[in-house]
Amino acid sequence: MSHFTGDKAPGQLLAYLAEADAGKIAEAMVAFANADGGTVVVGVGEQGKPVGRVYAEDVEAALRQAEGLCRPAIPIGWEVMESAGAIVIAIKVPRSVELHSLMDGRVLIRQGAGNKPLTGDAIRQLAATKSSGDFETEPVAGATRADLDDPIIAEYQAKREERGRPFVGAVEDMLGEIGALRSDGQPTAAGILLFGKNPQAFFPQSGLTFVKFLGTDPRGEDNLPGYGRREEITGPLARIIERTWQVVYDEMHVGAVVKGLEREDKTEYPRFAVREALVNAVCHRDYRMRGRRVEIRMFTDRMEVISPGGLPGFITVDNIVEEHFSRNPRVVAGLFQWGYIEELGLGIDRMIEEMVQIGHPPPRFKAQLHSFTVSLSNVRERRAVPSWQRSMNERQAKAIQYVRENGSITNREYQQLCPDVSPETLRLDLSDLVSQGILLRIGAKKGTYYILK
Repeated sequence: MSHFTGDKAPGQLLAYLAEADAGKIAEAMVAFANADGGTVVVGVGEQGKPVGRVYAEDVEAALRQAEGLCRPAIPIGWEVMESAGAIVIAIKVPRSVELHSLMDGRVLIRQGAGNKPLTGDAIRQLAATKSSGDFETEPVAGATRADLDDPIIAEYQAKREERGRPFVGAVEDMLGEIGALRSDGQPTAAGILLFGKNPQAFFPQSGLTFVKFLGTDPRGEDNLPGYGRREEITGPLARIIERTWQVVYDEMHVGAVVKGLEREDKTEYPRFAVREALVNAVCHRDYRMRGRRVEIRMFTDRMEVISPGGLPGFITVDNIVEEHFSRNPRVVAGLFQWGYIEELGLGIDRMIEEMVQIGHPPPRFKAQLHSFTVSLSNVRERRAVPSWQRSMNERQAKAIQYVRENGSITNREYQQLCPDVSPETLRLDLSDLVSQGILLRIGAKKGTYYILK
């Protein structure tokens, strides 16, 4: 019998249910199937502790009922596990290529640690994405196991072990588990993209084009190409990220400051912001779209990272900070295990924060039908003395001073600064500062905080 530790908090890929409630199980199944897949553990409280009153036959009966509440049917697997002397049941829900709903018509998708209901356009957009959504596991015509690069696979395994997620078993079993190899030994699209010796032989669109222009416009004098450097970067995705980062770093202006006795390099753009834009483009582009590669265009005043395929699923420019959806979950999981993604779902927040903190404008996001562009500006914002300084109330002045001293402020911290004022009044204070462009709101719900804009 397998052992369940309960050391992970509920999240995008994990849900806990204390009881075998068929309705709640069905909701979790639909939400996971519509997103990245995941595991529902029955018999565990919110803190990951077993409740000790769950029986396998009860869960099996509830699961049969739950399966009847989902449309279309969702193929799942489940196993009995032991945790601190108690029994828990783990229900594994795969990511589905179909759009699923409950019998009452509700469409749910997993968002963080909750199941979010979708309506209207969001459902239609998700349905459009689902209609061709399992590209990663399709076999690659003409590819064989020999087309996968064993040194690259070994590197992935070593990085995975460093992150505390070693795979015990044969290499082929590991490749099968992560969706890189089919049961008949044929590589999948995800396998070729992650581990291929020459992925571009099968997917020419999977490379990256870097261009550095000499000014703020793609054209030079006399309408001639105005670029100073152009690189076509190829290889498996991990190598594309590494090689592109080196090219971009080489072309970024690097200054230096001295803190104490140590010299610290200061790059033209924050390192994290550039790497996050690069990794996101490689992870989330639509690899079904042929004829166009990820592009990085570096101008004298900005850098543009262009990802073919538009935004995935129900993601929009308006909800990109709060929402999470993976068009290529196996590629994302692979690069996460490799260490190229630091923490799933938090990169956009930090990208915005780091740009603003060094005096640059926040990143600009532009979503079009077949492309998504992130623009980073290197022009420091220069603002006149704002009129709000003459009319700001005393509470808001305290909040601004607190942010200057501590880097950010939360609603809770603001309430501690002003304990005699109602939470709603303080919320309106912060909203007012955001609407005037003084503070920038980062995160959502309980994770919300504010920084100077």
